[in-house]
Amino acid sequence: MYFEDYDNNAQNEHGGDDVYSKPVRAGKRTYFFDVKATKGNDYYLTITESKRRVEHDGRYVYDKHKIFLYKEDFEKFADGLQEVVNYIRERCPVTETKHDVNFEDL
Repeated sequence: MYFEDYDNNAQNEHGGDDVYSKPVRAGKRTYFFDVKATKGNDYYLTITESKRRVEHDGRYVYDKHKIFLYKEDFEKFADGLQEVVNYIRERCPVTETKHDVNFEDL
């Protein structure tokens, strides 16, 4: 797994042909789940958080942060994510949800 502050050149620096993309809008943030292919046609996942903010001059800019997740890390990542989601849900239950996420299927 690899994490970096993301800018517009990061995709070019790390390469990777786009295979599939799923944007998820969540309030002021958008999450992008992008499947990319290496030159050897192996797939990996990038997860990007994008948040729009207003500069002092009124221009909109986007703060982006990206995680690179490789196939060999999927199970451990999903297990860790499921554990912390369960921890939060047990201590701060949501009274009403639009979507109930089940990470068991990852």
